[in-house]
Amino acid sequence: LADLATPPRPLRIGFETRRIMPDGQLADSHPDCVAAVAHTAQLLTSLGHHVEHAEIAALRDPDWVARFLTIWAVGVTTELDHASRLLGRSIEPHEIEVLTYALSELGRMMSASAYVDAWGWIHRASRTIAEFWSTYDLWLTPTVTEPPPPLGTFQSPADDPLGGIMRAAEFAPFTAPFNATGQPACSLPLYNNAAGLPIGVQLVAAYGREDLLLRTAAQLEAAQPFVHHAVRR
Repeated sequence: LADLATPPRPLRIGFETRRIMPDGQLADSHPDCVAAVAHTAQLLTSLGHHVEHAEIAALRDPDWVARFLTIWAVGVTTELDHASRLLGRSIEPHEIEVLTYALSELGRMMSASAYVDAWGWIHRASRTIAEFWSTYDLWLTPTVTEPPPPLGTFQSPADDPLGGIMRAAEFAPFTAPFNATGQPACSLPLYNNAAGLPIGVQLVAAYGREDLLLRTAAQLEAAQPFVHHAVRR
């Protein structure tokens, strides 16, 4: 932790604000999220870093959602089956959320080959993504694609049981891939919109470079101390 006080050397940092849609088209993030990235890019530049637009081609594949959903659904099925064994009875649909039950049923329909294929796809994509960090030290994106939504936004209605997770996929496409690649990433509250809501930005480092990520985050916090919002009680 003492090393956090030492600023990183001048870094080469890429940034992106667009994400892939299910139809394969690119869509930009909400203007507040784009502004947050632009603000952070300017701040990083003022600290001596080189910042430029840079895409990661492997993240342009709309298959990410389908592959994630396959793995996630099988995982939910496994966890519910484990909980059922602990309880000594089946878990009833009314005991869990609509989305959780829908994912568990979807997981039961997945074949073993589909599950293994999804992991293979993720591993291949991860290796391709890792190549980006042979050119850049960090990648800068919005944390999410829009300002904080109201509570309940991600609940699935009974007539659209997977609606919540599909909505979440639109909301957080920049963070999920790095759960798969295992790369260190962090969200920094460096921007507020006109309504006073914090708009986060994400920094991603190469695999195993938590040191560089944390030192850069500490440098940004020193240059622009984070605002601590009061918690409503």
